[in-house]
Amino acid sequence: MDPNRNGSGNVIVVENLWRTYDMGSEQQVHALRGVNLSIKHNEYVAIMGPSGSGKSTLMNLIGCLDTPSQGKYWLNDQLVSELNDDELARIRNKEIGFVFQTFNLLSRASALHNVELPLIYNGTPTAARLARATESLTNVGLGDRMNHKPNELSGGQRQRVAIARALVNSPSIILADEPTGNLDSKTGIEIMALFDELHAKGNTIVLVTHEPDIAEYAHRVVHIRDGQIASDEPSKRFR
Repeated sequence: MDPNRNGSGNVIVVENLWRTYDMGSEQQVHALRGVNLSIKHNEYVAIMGPSGSGKSTLMNLIGCLDTPSQGKYWLNDQLVSELNDDELARIRNKEIGFVFQTFNLLSRASALHNVELPLIYNGTPTAARLARATESLTNVGLGDRMNHKPNELSGGQRQRVAIARALVNSPSIILADEPTGNLDSKTGIEIMALFDELHAKGNTIVLVTHEPDIAEYAHRVVHIRDGQIASDEPSKRFR
């Protein structure tokens, strides 16, 4: 399944991925058990599963926040499962845009500064940084809220700031973990409509959720159960 050989336009390829946690007393928990998965450029995939299924573990591995106990993971044809922590940090900053349920914004910083952060970390010059952060906020409909701090924004606007931050580096994938979990249903629908727009513009989106109605926004739904893929099929919208 080496993506360099198959030439199939995959951005994510995982092969026989295991994640085992040692709990002491010679007890082990297998959070992932030999997962195989590939996601193409510009796919919109939801990963679903109950609590303890392994979906968060898989998200952490795809997001280069953790390394597998066994198996291989390619991101954009690069074998990232073999990288050290510093190399993984560089990949995270360059290739992956994260959107979290809790927004993860700096409370004392403006929306603009929050969106600038990934560019500060990778050494982008100030003028280019401001231009890209401004463009990113404008693209999510917050061009008039750039100098507001998170406590001056609604929940939906805070999530838009987080999405703008995820987009500012033009990442290979957007990884969204329960992105509507802290929002009311009307605001959640608006945020999911924004993800539809981002996908239409060519972004690859991986959405982790336990809510079936949110998963249906994706084009493909992967169900995880007991650390393995139980099903992988088009969402009802696209059957």
